Amino acid sequence: MPIVSAQTLQIINAEGHATTLTAAQIASAAHVGVDVRDHDSPARFEGVPVSTLLSLAGIQLGDSLRGPRLAEVLLVEASDGYKVAFALAELDPAFAVREIVVADKRDGKPLDLREGPLRIVAPGDKRPARWGRQVTTLRVIALK
Repeated sequence: MPIVSAQTLQIINAEGHATTLTAAQIASAAHVGVDVRDHDSPARFEGVPVSTLLSLAGIQLGDSLRGPRLAEVLLVEASDGYKVAFALAELDPAFAVREIVVADKRDGKPLDLREGPLRIVAPGDKRPARWGRQVTTLRVIALK
């Protein structure tokens, strides 16, 4: 298991090559806001679309996501061992109408220690079970 600082995000491609993004790199990336309900309360999360983070790590989406690559999934790992998975196509703006984000703010404030510093938010999921807190790693896995 990779050792990752709470202030970094490690992105691992399907070949096992890792890219580590710092908090400053994540903060400087283009952010979007998503309005959701989190445990029956309204919340506004701000963060970077997962597709943008994958692009920063050299993982191509769009026209290159076809054929065998449609069997790739993204495993999101948290510091407490919690893991959730998304089909790579769910994260690609060429396929999906929603933007799944790695959030660093909630209601205009940095995430607290219980949630952050990074959290995955998947608007449109009926249950927030895939909204992992304290995200440390995004790992692309090719299913065979």
